[in-house]
Amino acid sequence: MWLVYALLAAFFAALTSILAKIGVENVNSNLATAIRTVVVLLMSWAVVWATGKQQDLANIGSKSLWFLLLSGVATGLSWLCYYRALQIGEASKVISLDKLSLVIGVVLAVVILKETLTIKTIVGGVLITLGALVLVF
Repeated sequence: MWLVYALLAAFFAALTSILAKIGVENVNSNLATAIRTVVVLLMSWAVVWATGKQQDLANIGSKSLWFLLLSGVATGLSWLCYYRALQIGEASKVISLDKLSLVIGVVLAVVILKETLTIKTIVGGVLITLGALVLVF
């Protein structure tokens, strides 16, 4: 089931980029990010309430809470930078470079989470990096 969700995430991320590029055309990129964030916030809480998971809020430990908050800060910074890049750059190039987050994420997973780095992972990372660079330059 994770594969279905991952593919849906990729589809919606791609759609998000195209919709954002059109939407940010005559809007300040920071304002556009704020509008997007409000929509994501409302949708997320609607799902929490619809599934009855709001009671689980009291069970979140302080470590998890801190890391979720830091993740939120990283997401916000990512979105602010992404929308600004979309506003001033070509969507195809911005989207391509943004996908380097895959490679950076793998490196961080190895360094921080101590996940195993395999030859397959290295080859995939190199190919993704080369592909992004070819698409941009």
